[in-house]
Amino acid sequence: MKENPLRIGALVSGGGTNLQAVLDACAGGRIPGRVVFVGSDNPEAHGLTRAKNAGIPTFVTDYGRILAERRRDPASHPAPPDWDQDQALARQGIAKGSGAARFLASRAACEAALLEAMSPWPFDLLVLAGFMRLLSPYLMDRVSPDPFRPRIMNIHPAILPAFPGTDGYGDTFRHGCKVGGCTVHFVDYGEDSGPIIGQRAFPILPADDLESVKKKGLALEWELYPECMRLFAEGRLAVEANETGRRIVKILPERGTP
Repeated sequence: MKENPLRIGALVSGGGTNLQAVLDACAGGRIPGRVVFVGSDNPEAHGLTRAKNAGIPTFVTDYGRILAERRRDPASHPAPPDWDQDQALARQGIAKGSGAARFLASRAACEAALLEAMSPWPFDLLVLAGFMRLLSPYLMDRVSPDPFRPRIMNIHPAILPAFPGTDGYGDTFRHGCKVGGCTVHFVDYGEDSGPIIGQRAFPILPADDLESVKKKGLALEWELYPECMRLFAEGRLAVEANETGRRIVKILPERGTP
């Protein structure tokens, strides 16, 4: 491992199979880095057990409890004092006066607790490994404020920009697609809309069902996510604006490669 390995923070909500792929890749030297913490919004997430078995610090920021207590008494978990409602709405292109302000305020309350829980462990890259909560501008602006130097990474179970959201493989299968796949991207203010780093595809055959589609996709996820983290660790991911103004990722050659 190089002298200054990549420090990876990870967030999970469930089983943590992608987390396990990352842990294995770090242990095997395929990612020149180490996972410094694993956090979850779900106290029952099996990914926490995987982290503990690997000797990695863990924490839980229980979104469900925070949101339930906030509904009963908003003062119990107020939006953080540095939360700017108008700025948050503008970041996501939402008009003032919409019901989204309350949603974003509740997310900011949860994310303030999440950021506090993360604070003991400095990190270079935050990876979402099946973290089933949308990130709001409050967290984005504090973890990844520079759109051309992003440091939050996600893996999505579809070939983006098709089928964003929570059920990428299901949407792919139900639409009768002949090809499925997965995408690793940097996270921005939208839903699964950030600059694409890498993608992998697989054929969907007549004999496939939804479970076999998911199985094929997961096998590729476990290869692609560590590969993209390796590129990040090696400084080979450059984000720039194309001719339309959209941010895209260019993969730089290895050092010493002409």
